[in-house]
Amino acid sequence: MPRTLITGGAGFLGSHLCDRLLKDGHDVVCMDNFLTGSPDNIAHLAGHPRFNFLEHDVTEYITIEGALDYVLHFASPASPIDYLRLPIQTLKVGALGTHNALGLTKAKNACFLLASTSEVYGDAITHPQKETYWGNVNPVGLRGVYDEAKRFAEAITMAYHRHHNLQTRIVRIFNTYGPRMRLNDGRALPAFMRQALVGAPITVHGTGEQTRSFTYVDDTIDGIVRLLRSKVTSPVNIGCRDEISILAFAKEIIALVGSTSTIIHDPLPEDDPKNRQPDISMANRLLGWCPEVDRKEGLRRTLSYVLQKIGQAS
Repeated sequence: MPRTLITGGAGFLGSHLCDRLLKDGHDVVCMDNFLTGSPDNIAHLAGHPRFNFLEHDVTEYITIEGALDYVLHFASPASPIDYLRLPIQTLKVGALGTHNALGLTKAKNACFLLASTSEVYGDAITHPQKETYWGNVNPVGLRGVYDEAKRFAEAITMAYHRHHNLQTRIVRIFNTYGPRMRLNDGRALPAFMRQALVGAPITVHGTGEQTRSFTYVDDTIDGIVRLLRSKVTSPVNIGCRDEISILAFAKEIIALVGSTSTIIHDPLPEDDPKNRQPDISMANRLLGWCPEVDRKEGLRRTLSYVLQKIGQAS
C-alpha cells in the first residue's frame, strides 16, 4: 500500500488528488497551511482510515514519521489574485518549499512529482506550446513572482534528479476548472459564472481576443497520476487542445446560465499571455493520455457546483 504526501493538499487540485489516490489504495498524508487552500475541500475525508492531515507551512523544515513512497508538491498560490497579493510567499514556496519537499523525498528514498504550470512559457511566441519551448517570461514583471518561482522549482527538481539520482516527475498544468475552485480567486471561469448567475456585467480583460484552453479537473488528475506511475523525468504538458478566446468563452457562459449579463472590458493585465494551448503529443505518446470530458459537459458539472456554493452562502 503506497504512502503519499501531498503538499497543498487542501487546495483545488491537491484535494482532488487526495480523493483519487485514496480511491487507488494509497495512504495519503495531506499537508497545507490554508494560505489559499480550504478545510472545506477535505472535510469529507475526515475520519477516513487512510487519510491524515498535517497543518504545516512547507517553507519551514518538513518532518514526516514513517516511510513515504511519493511526495507530490502542489503547495503554491496559483491564481493571479493570490500571487499578486502574496508575492513573497509565492516565491518562498517555489524555492524554499520545493527544496524542503525534495530534501524529504531524498531522505525517504521516495519519488517526487512537481506541480509546475503552463506559466513557465510566459507570453509564448510559439503556438501551441511544446515542452521543448524555453518560454518568454518577464522576470521583473508582476507575474514574474509566480512564473519564476515555478521555473526555479523545475530547475532544482532536475538538479536533484541529476545530482542525487532522485526519481522525479514534472507536470506542466494548463488551465484547469471544476468543483472546488474558489469563486473569488480572480480566474475567468468562476468569475464569469458568478457574475452571470447574478446578472452582473461580465468583466473581460482587454479585447478578449486572448485565448485559453480549459481542462476539466478529472482529466488533469488522471494525467498527473499517469505521469506519477511512469518513468518520464522530463516535463510533460497536461491540458486540453480545445482553444477558445476569452470573449467567446464569456458568451458561452452567458448562454449556459441563461443570463442577461452584458460584457464590459477592463484593461489587460501586465504580461497577460496572448495565447495558451498545449502540445500534448508527449502525454499522449508516453502516458496514453488525452482529455475525455468536453467543455460543454465540464461546464455543466462546474455550474452545478457553483450553484451549490452560492446557495450555501445565501
